[in-house]
Amino acid sequence: MGAVTSATERTPLDRQTLLEEANRLIQNHDDYLHGMIATDVDQKNGVLVFKGDYFLDDNGLPTLKTTAVFNMFKHLAHELSEKYQLID
Repeated sequence: MGAVTSATERTPLDRQTLLEEANRLIQNHDDYLHGMIATDVDQKNGVLVFKGDYFLDDNGLPTLKTTAVFNMFKHLAHELSEKYQLID
């Protein structure tokens, strides 16, 4: 009771602006790897879900970089879902 809902405080952003912000955060992050980029974003139940190259091998299996990308996209979802709402 008395809790403030953060959804009312989120800034609406279009897909392109949101991806630009996400990629700026990726490139400035300590765990950035060359080629790591968010190429798309969706919103599901108020959570921003980022997509991009997961650096899978030729058989479609994860590589060492895959975990880093997954963790980066999870970080973006946590950081940006609290601030922004995707609009089309």
